[in-house]
Amino acid sequence: MEERLQKILSQSGVCSRRRAEEYLAAGRVTVNGVPARIGDKADPAHDRVEIDGKLISFTAHHTYLMLYKPRGYVTTLSDEWGRKTVAELVSDCPSRVWPVGRLDMDSEGLLLMTDDGAMTHRLTHPSHEIDKVYTVWVLGDVRAGIKRLQGMNRLEGESIKPPQVCILEQSKEGGLLSVTIHEGKNRQIRRMCAAADLAVTRLKRVQEGKVCLGGLMPGQWRHLSGEEIDDLSR
Repeated sequence: MEERLQKILSQSGVCSRRRAEEYLAAGRVTVNGVPARIGDKADPAHDRVEIDGKLISFTAHHTYLMLYKPRGYVTTLSDEWGRKTVAELVSDCPSRVWPVGRLDMDSEGLLLMTDDGAMTHRLTHPSHEIDKVYTVWVLGDVRAGIKRLQGMNRLEGESIKPPQVCILEQSKEGGLLSVTIHEGKNRQIRRMCAAADLAVTRLKRVQEGKVCLGGLMPGQWRHLSGEEIDDLSR
C-alpha cells in the first residue's frame, strides 16, 4: 500500500519524520532511481527506496504500544527484589518491548513501550521537551499550592521548566489538579508538590505528546495507531 515517504521512513526507524522531510527537500531520497520530493508516495513492499544511494530495508518493523500501568508495578523488565514488573503486563505482545521513560511504582497511567531505540531516545532526551500530562490528587491548600507550582523553576537545586497547572476539582481537604511537565525527572511531580506543601495521594499520567490514555483500563495495552506514531516522530 502506498504511503507518503516521510511517514514510511519515520515508521521504519530509518529517521524521524522531520529528518525525512529534510532528506527529501535536499534531493537525497530516490524511489526506483527517481529523485523524490516531499509529499511523494511509495509502496514499501514493491518500491526500491534509497537515501544517498543506500537501499533502505523495510523488513524490520518496530512495535509501539501504550500500557495503562497500574499502581504496584515497577517500570522495568526485571526486578531483583521480585516485585511485579510492566513486562508481565505485556507478556502476550509478540515483540520484546521496553518502557520509554519512567513511571514510579506508586503512580499509574500511560506508559509507552517499544523496541525502537531511536524513538526511545527522542522521547526521553530533555532537548525534545515532550509534554507529559498528569491528573494529580492532593491534600493541602490547593490555591496557595498551585501558585508555588506555577512559579517553580528549580527543584532541589536543579533547573526545571515551570509546569502548567490548573485546578480540576477542589474541596476543604485538597483537590484534583492537571499538571503538565516536560523533563520527567525521577518522582518529579511528587517532589514538586511536596515543595509546594501539597501531599500527593494519587497520580495518573493521562497524556504524552498528543497520545492520550483514553479508555484503557489498568493492566490493558494496545498498539499505537499510525497517526500516533507519526505524531511522536515529529
